[in-house]
Amino acid sequence: MIGFLRMLARPEPVLSEARAQDAAALAALHAAAFRRGWSEDEFERLLIDKTVIAHRAMAGRTLAGFIISRLAGREAEILSVAVAPARRGRGLARKLLDLHLRRLAGLGATAVFLEVDEDNAPARRLYARARFRDVGRRPAYYARGSAPPASALVLRRDLA
Repeated sequence: MIGFLRMLARPEPVLSEARAQDAAALAALHAAAFRRGWSEDEFERLLIDKTVIAHRAMAGRTLAGFIISRLAGREAEILSVAVAPARRGRGLARKLLDLHLRRLAGLGATAVFLEVDEDNAPARRLYARARFRDVGRRPAYYARGSAPPASALVLRRDLA
């Protein structure tokens, strides 16, 4: 019964395009999800760029997740994906990714690239399920404080 009541208290997030007005919320979620968060100003500059596509997941008035990419000709690069800790493990990242890939394809992208920390097992599973494949590796790409830097895997998904 308690689990059911919790589900009622957490409405299913609604997916939509992110706007410049979302910059503060995106920056806060990004800071909670990554070692080096992007600032509100960085997000605002991205969100007003006509080559940047971003989607958000809103649970009521609360940001539950987002995905943001840049389109360059017929290729796109996913710059970041983040889901609020309380919403992880429920398929929200997959829903955002699916919507985003459809939008990119609709805008003419035929290939999508991204970089992911090789130690980020949940993200790697997400991208494997979405048919991304390894096409490269950037050794010692992600700083980890006093720990040795982590490598980034470069992934690609063809849309056409």
